[in-house]
Amino acid sequence: MNALEIEKMSTAQRLQAMEILWDALLHEKVDIESPGWHQNVLEERKERIARGDAKFLSLKELKATRDV
Repeated sequence: MNALEIEKMSTAQRLQAMEILWDALLHEKVDIESPGWHQNVLEERKERIARGDAKFLSLKELKATRDV
């Protein structure tokens, strides 16, 4: 399958394809190493929370801040 074929699919078909891919990846027993930059992002976020510049939100709280 190539990008052109994907573009021709309906949104529902693309979402279904994504679900199939995620399900296949979920059940795969392969460890995928996180990219190096990911650790830096996590450390920065922890520092922001420790300084009080950021906080965790529940999904419910996050949805309340969005125009959904």
